[in-house]
Amino acid sequence: MLLLRDDEPRLNSKDSFMAENNDDLLTRTSWCNARHAQKEIDRGRAHGNKAALWLRVRIQSCMFQLGCHVQLHYGKVLIMGMLILACLTVGLKFAVVETDVEKLWVEAGGRLQQELQYTTDTLGVGEGTTNQILIQTPKVDGANILTQEALQNHLHSALEAIKVEVDMYGITWDVEDICYKPPMPSFEGGIFEMMLEGIVPCIIITPLDCFWEGAKLLGPKTPLYLPTDTLDMRLKWTNLDPMGLIDTLREEINFFTDADALMKVLESAGVGHAYQDKPCLNPQDPECPEMAPNKYTGQVPDVGTELTGGCAGFASKYMAWPEELIVGGVQKNQTGHITSGEALQTIVQLKGEKQMYESWRNNIKVDSIDWTAEKARAVLQEWQRKFTEVLLSTNNSTAKHEILGFTETALNDLLDEFSQTSVTRVAAGYVVMLIYACITMIKFCDGVQSQGGVGLGGVLLVATSVVAGLAVCAMLGIQFNASTTQVLPFLALGIGVDDMFLLAHSSTSLPSNIPVGHQTGEILRRSGVSVLLTSLNNMSAFFIAAVIPIPALRTLSLQFAIVVVFNFIAVIFVFPAILALDIERREAKRIDLFCCLTSSSANRVISVEPRDLSESPQLGRFSRYRQDPRTHVTLQSRVQAVTQMPARTGDHCVTVVDSSLPFTTVGRAETPPTPISRTMTPQSTVSSASSTRPLTGLSSEGEGLSLREKCANVKFWNWTLSSFAKNYYGPFLKNMPVKIAVLVFTAGLLGASAYGIYQMRDGLDITDIVPKGTKEYDFLAAQTKYFSFYNMFAVTQENYDYPNGQRLLYEYHDAFREVKEVIPTPEGELPAFWLQLFRDWLLDLQEAFDRDWAAGAITQNGWFNNATDSGVLAYKLIIQTGDADNPIDKTQVHSVRLVSDDGIIYPRGFYNYLTVWWSYDTISAVSSQAALHPEPHDYVPGGVSDAELRIPKSQAMNFTQLPFYLNNLRVTEDFVSVIKDVRNISSHFASRGLPNYPRGVPFTFWEQYVNLRFFLMLALISVLGASFLVNTIVLVNPWAAAIEVLVLATMTVELFGFMGLIGIKMSAIPAVTLIFSVGSGVEFTLHVLLGFLTSIGDRNRRMCMALEHMFAPVVDGAMSTLVGVIMLSGSEFEFIIRYFFYVFSGLIVIGLLNGLVLLPVLLSLIGPPAEVQPANNADRLSTPTPEPTPPLDRGYVMHSMSRHHRYADSPSDLSSSGIGETFRHPYNPSEHIEIHPPEFVVETLTCHTPPREKAKRMSRRQKSRRSRKEAKLSQPQLPNQQLSSSSSPSSSPHSSPSLPRQVTTVTATARVSIVHRGACGVDKGESGHSFKSHRRREEVVLKYPALEDHCNRNDPGSDTSV
Repeated sequence: MLLLRDDEPRLNSKDSFMAENNDDLLTRTSWCNARHAQKEIDRGRAHGNKAALWLRVRIQSCMFQLGCHVQLHYGKVLIMGMLILACLTVGLKFAVVETDVEKLWVEAGGRLQQELQYTTDTLGVGEGTTNQILIQTPKVDGANILTQEALQNHLHSALEAIKVEVDMYGITWDVEDICYKPPMPSFEGGIFEMMLEGIVPCIIITPLDCFWEGAKLLGPKTPLYLPTDTLDMRLKWTNLDPMGLIDTLREEINFFTDADALMKVLESAGVGHAYQDKPCLNPQDPECPEMAPNKYTGQVPDVGTELTGGCAGFASKYMAWPEELIVGGVQKNQTGHITSGEALQTIVQLKGEKQMYESWRNNIKVDSIDWTAEKARAVLQEWQRKFTEVLLSTNNSTAKHEILGFTETALNDLLDEFSQTSVTRVAAGYVVMLIYACITMIKFCDGVQSQGGVGLGGVLLVATSVVAGLAVCAMLGIQFNASTTQVLPFLALGIGVDDMFLLAHSSTSLPSNIPVGHQTGEILRRSGVSVLLTSLNNMSAFFIAAVIPIPALRTLSLQFAIVVVFNFIAVIFVFPAILALDIERREAKRIDLFCCLTSSSANRVISVEPRDLSESPQLGRFSRYRQDPRTHVTLQSRVQAVTQMPARTGDHCVTVVDSSLPFTTVGRAETPPTPISRTMTPQSTVSSASSTRPLTGLSSEGEGLSLREKCANVKFWNWTLSSFAKNYYGPFLKNMPVKIAVLVFTAGLLGASAYGIYQMRDGLDITDIVPKGTKEYDFLAAQTKYFSFYNMFAVTQENYDYPNGQRLLYEYHDAFREVKEVIPTPEGELPAFWLQLFRDWLLDLQEAFDRDWAAGAITQNGWFNNATDSGVLAYKLIIQTGDADNPIDKTQVHSVRLVSDDGIIYPRGFYNYLTVWWSYDTISAVSSQAALHPEPHDYVPGGVSDAELRIPKSQAMNFTQLPFYLNNLRVTEDFVSVIKDVRNISSHFASRGLPNYPRGVPFTFWEQYVNLRFFLMLALISVLGASFLVNTIVLVNPWAAAIEVLVLATMTVELFGFMGLIGIKMSAIPAVTLIFSVGSGVEFTLHVLLGFLTSIGDRNRRMCMALEHMFAPVVDGAMSTLVGVIMLSGSEFEFIIRYFFYVFSGLIVIGLLNGLVLLPVLLSLIGPPAEVQPANNADRLSTPTPEPTPPLDRGYVMHSMSRHHRYADSPSDLSSSGIGETFRHPYNPSEHIEIHPPEFVVETLTCHTPPREKAKRMSRRQKSRRSRKEAKLSQPQLPNQQLSSSSSPSSSPHSSPSLPRQVTTVTATARVSIVHRGACGVDKGESGHSFKSHRRREEVVLKYPALEDHCNRNDPGSDTSV
């Protein structure tokens, strides 16, 4: 029997071969082969964009060569590529997840980062204090919480929380070990200093400080035992009367010489009687002190009245808690008194990491555990976790109020959890993507042509490339964050799979005449340009997105860009190896996903490729064939079929396939017949997805069909996106009313987007990143609602003359009166800062000196015993000169005053005075929150008995801060307003010579919004400009690039408006999403634009052709991205759902609308001209004339197409021959197969098939009218000789309801001489089994299955005829 091959060219002319067998080459020339388009222009048959074609030729040539190399070594490429990617994934062990909020959200390299860095370099890491917060709210919104019961519940929860103890490193740590305590002054002798160390309490800011019960929180845990002659006292703050105690000690202890100094310190700090004279919440409490105003009346105090104006701690002068800090949701009467409130807040201050380490560094308690800063931090964090746990456990389900707790460690733990990758969700997402890719690319009715395995391999490859890209980021030191771990794995996979779908789609739409060895190269030649363009656009967009100076988003942008690079490398280098492997599988007729199984149709008729008469390229050129159509049939191996018309079927044409009969074909007339020649009919002449119809055993009645064949006849299985775009969607968009409607709809959408942009507000609430329904979320929501209170510091820096610049410092402090959000004191003044407190202390000393001087107790040369300690200390200060060489000048007592009449401290002695104030008036100095650096020297005043006059001079300061309290900051606009006001003040005084900057939470987290929109506009303009530049260079078409940028800008505006309409607030995250939308939008638009440019015809025709070929890849890519995005909806973080799932889902919908609706309409109206235009403005290039056929009796040596072929730049570069030919094996030239000219018997039957309804009413007599013609040929006909034709004319399908059907029976007999020399076995010179000879045998059998039996039966070297 004759062995027909459908994968080898049969024309000698490359152009005529490609033109006849590849319809895309004539209609989408520069897409398929830009070199052919270039030649057509050079020949004068067409004109076009020569520059674009010149560049396209080079790119396509590189892509083709790359594809051929990959196919030649696909095994090595696949193994090595996956091995390299897998090895790179090891780099993930270097990944560092950053959760420090300051490092994530502070503008990189900006003013704020420099300021924070200056603070850290000056004060050190971990400076300051840590706050543990307790908030109490009513369970019913709006209920009043200012009741005795509520405050007692508040007290109970606070007491339970501060009892927390943790065991770490073999040591038990309680609140007194880790809380922040104000330092007490030093006294000569140190007796009372030791007593104070055990009684000084922790700093706890609470509304309970308005009542005696506030003392219960101060302890101490172990009462201070102080025996006297008259009292046996066990002191706690609940019974401590400091002033009364000093009087008692003065009377009982004769040697207690520090009584006056201590009394002065306590009076100046406002300690007084501490809590003894405050009202009791419960007057019936046995411990309620005698001095309590309601002790004997038993009257419960009015909580609202007591809380009005705030409360004070044990040192009332320096520990005044503002009302806004301790009670929230207040309602006041006309007199300004609080009548109701909805929230209470208590804050326990703990030591910072630095202070915790330093305070215990030389303590015997930690000598055995090698105390380090890391251990100090671990103790603090563990205590905070247990604090929150115990605090929440105090909630009572029957109570009317709810206790909410939060710590800094809880926030960090939450951010850590937020930053962890959910392995389950990532795995589920990738599994869903695998399933989607498999289902999308599998063909249930054709196991051989199915590509489910390609989909699985492609998704796994892209997933590996994503992991490898992230690993490289880790090795480069790019830190991960929550966006990296929660979002990037899904989006990167979705975007990466887009290009995979495009290449896979191209592999299914190749013409069958492409040699096997060139198919991978042809895939890359056609689709590689699109992959390159989209990848370049994505890379540029993501790299330019890094212009936003927010570290969290900058790292995310860089990581996205690097992952895109790896995706591109994987898709363009490794994925073609998967396609090549799949091509080998299909050539071997093995079933998809079950490669060990061979298809039952391997030796049967494969398919019929239908084409409309109206679209046939030959109809215009071969008009004589219009009345005699033919059917293209793909035959394989030893299939034998015959067409007959049984009497029982009437006029129905029936095809019966029988392995014992000659080849037969039957089908509806589709294309003009070609005379019998050596030219093979290609498997497909349409590059779009077309239906194939198996013919084995097929009858018009559907009898004897297999399950696979029945499935193939179902329209549902044959429906494709490409056919939908070609037959319905494209023609629909061609209508002018539809185009007008699209433009009007787009205008309306832009109008709605403009409104959404106007409604969009700046900000990112911390509640957005916390899962709803958790205690953390409830706490943050309550704090945001009731306590809009923030600390702020105005910092002054080095290189400033503080002693001589005091007036400017006072002006700087007073300037903050203009900031309306700054909370004044109850007296209407700004909070005092360190210089004011320092000055006031010196004024008190000056008054004491003046009194002693007037009394004669102090003279120029010294003092007498009747002088006071304060007077003596003032004398010592006045005589300080500040000069290291001459530090003392007693004559200054006549001319120098500590503070001048206008409130200026004597400049020359400024740093000497500072030493004494810092050590003597410790409570005032610490309460000022000045954080002076370098810290002044220690100095212990000796009183009257101390004759030392010299006082050490402190170093010049390089850091001080002025504290302020801000309130009524609820929305981002409030924060931005305060930031701008404060920054204006800062800039003004910096210009006057005072280096300064603001510091605090509002500036750390909200200053980014001051210039965010500016950076966003800059980034968008840069990205759009980069896209225009890239597209202009690669496409060499500014017109097309401008349309692309216009659509991308439209998408960005629509996405911006969409975010505003759904309530998304503008922050760095939506800003980066908008920038990403430009890169992602290219996936929806560039393929269609490129398809439009490379098509031939008018604008409408090119628009339809672009949609026909690109509709399916764009939709598949969008759906793959959506599959990745959908997995984000399962996140427990509302932040991920709102800011990523909603936004990226909207981006996909907007991208499809603009890429598949707006862009085609714009192209059909104002699109650029085609890259190639026929000279006669036809819809296709002219078909080249085939070269004359050489004599048939001449043998020809045809090289086999094996994996080790020598490829050319075009599949048609290979030589081809006629039917009479010789196959010579590439490994052994002496081995060849001779195919002799066959003998043909052709029988043609033409019948007219009317519609089925009429066919049922036809008479038997009408059914018997047939014409039959029979011809026998002893040799093949000449190329232009027509063997048979129908005598009945055939009308166009557009004008006739029915077409003639032809039944052709072809019987071909040929002699095939097979000469074997080592092809079937091992040569005589070889011993054992040879891998190479076995491989050669497999290749020969694969190409000519009919030879397999012969090889098994005959010895090497035999000459056999089949």
